Amino acid sequence: MSRWRPPAKPASKYITAEGYRAMNEELQYLWKEKRPAVTQAVQEAAALGDRSENAEYIYGKRQLREIDRRIRFLSRRLDDMVVVDRPPQDASKVFFAAWVTVYDINTDEEKRFRIVGPDETDAKRGWISVDSPLARALIGKQVDDEVVFTTPKGRQEYEVVNIEYEAAKEHR
Repeated sequence: MSRWRPPAKPASKYITAEGYRAMNEELQYLWKEKRPAVTQAVQEAAALGDRSENAEYIYGKRQLREIDRRIRFLSRRLDDMVVVDRPPQDASKVFFAAWVTVYDINTDEEKRFRIVGPDETDAKRGWISVDSPLARALIGKQVDDEVVFTTPKGRQEYEVVNIEYEAAKEHR
C-alpha cells in the first residue's frame, strides 16, 4: 500500500481580523519565546556529552523541528491571507464572517454558526469553515431562504432565520 494521496484542494485565504491576530500571536510566541527556550535546553543537553543516548538532546531537537515546521507554516499562511475586517455592503445576505441562525427542518431546532476561515474553525464556538458544505450552501442566501446540502450523514435542510455581522460576538 502506498502513501500517495491526491493533492488537497487549497484552503480559502480569507480570515477574520481576530483570527489573523491569534495566528500572528502564536507565530510571535513560537519565534520569540518558545524557540529560544528550547534552543537553550538543547545546547545545555548537548554540553552533557554523548548525544546518541541523550534523551533530552534528542527530544529537544525533535521539538525544534516541530516548532520550525509550525513557524514556516504560519509565516507562509499569514503572508497569503486576506483579512476581512468589515461587514459587506449588503448585510441582508450571508457572506464571510456572518453569524447565521438557521432552523433545522429535520430536527426542528435552531442552530447558530459563524462563517470563518479554515484556520479558525471551532465547533464548540459554532465557527464553521467557509469551505464547508454548509457554509458554501449559505453564502449569498437571505433570511427565509431554504438551504439544502449534502453531508456524510445525508441530505440536510435548513431555513435561514437571522443574519448578523457583529465582530467577535461569541456563541450564545
